[in-house]
Amino acid sequence: MESIEVKELLEAGVHFGHLTRKWDPNMAPYIYMERNGIHIINLYKTAAKIKESSEALHKIAASGKKILFVATKKQAKDIVAEKAGAVTMPYITERWPGGMLTNFVTIRKAVKKMAMIDRMKKDGTFLTLSKKERLQVDRLRAKLEKNLGSISDMTRLPGALFVVDIKRESIAIREAQKLNIPIFAMVDTNSDPRQVDYVIPSNDDASKSIDKVLTLITSAIADGLSERKSDKTDKDGSEEKAEKAVKTEKVEKTEKKAVTKKVAADEEE
Repeated sequence: MESIEVKELLEAGVHFGHLTRKWDPNMAPYIYMERNGIHIINLYKTAAKIKESSEALHKIAASGKKILFVATKKQAKDIVAEKAGAVTMPYITERWPGGMLTNFVTIRKAVKKMAMIDRMKKDGTFLTLSKKERLQVDRLRAKLEKNLGSISDMTRLPGALFVVDIKRESIAIREAQKLNIPIFAMVDTNSDPRQVDYVIPSNDDASKSIDKVLTLITSAIADGLSERKSDKTDKDGSEEKAEKAVKTEKVEKTEKKAVTKKVAADEEE
């Protein structure tokens, strides 16, 4: 897990909030001061909140659950796709598919349809279709890929949601709330932090700020994943040892029986 330096957060512009007239009063505890009509976020609180969120996400990743990243705004799209992709976590950077969480069964059907088209292309069935049908199938596949590509490996509901800009992603927030899925988010001074379980007070508009926060967050997730991997290896190793011990015990018992029989037979002679 990377250490959180307030100086680095400052350099990345994480402290810049919105215009004071656009503020949400519920963000007051996280605001340090006002400068030139803009609210300045208290970076010591941001650092503490990043640490708290990192620890919680580390545990979720170590437990084997997925963390779904949501960011459809221009400044965040590519950063989220890169950072979430690097730790093999699903992400939504295009339009949020309504019912993505609350109607997960339907979304899974669409993902299966995508997999079916891929199978058709592999086994040659696709080539038996007419030119018009092939074009329609290709269009459908491209549309599904654009909206659902990065969640194709998500076979069950995520263990958590990480959102950049809760105002913009309000539908995703509502769906997660309905299902009691923990919400982690970068929350700017114009948003209501009460909608989120783990608030990271920060500038959610500048790409430098988004990049910095996500680097720290995904670093914690990566640690959680490697911890899970080593635990699994240890578990497999101890299971293997236990199996060997049982086999050895069986062999020893068999040998003992054979020796006992031979001794008994010798005595009878």
